[in-house]
Amino acid sequence: MNTKLTLTIEQEIIKRAKDYAKEKNRSLSDIIENYLKMLTKEEQKQKDRKLNPIVKSLKGSFKMPKDMDYKKELRNRLEEKYK
Repeated sequence: MNTKLTLTIEQEIIKRAKDYAKEKNRSLSDIIENYLKMLTKEEQKQKDRKLNPIVKSLKGSFKMPKDMDYKKELRNRLEEKYK
């Protein structure tokens, strides 16, 4: 079902976008709709990605400090392990 959407965009950008759509023989609505589909497709892929049951059971079980450097921590642990 199509629904009307009102956007506020700079006049010059609208003009350029309309010219672009005309050159491509497409409607501006079609171009914007396809752009939004593409933009939200990646986000949906991440949501749909299934987690391993073990990882899923651990999800949210601990909080890491916001300033933790994951790569540095991993490097330190590996150096310690293989000394």
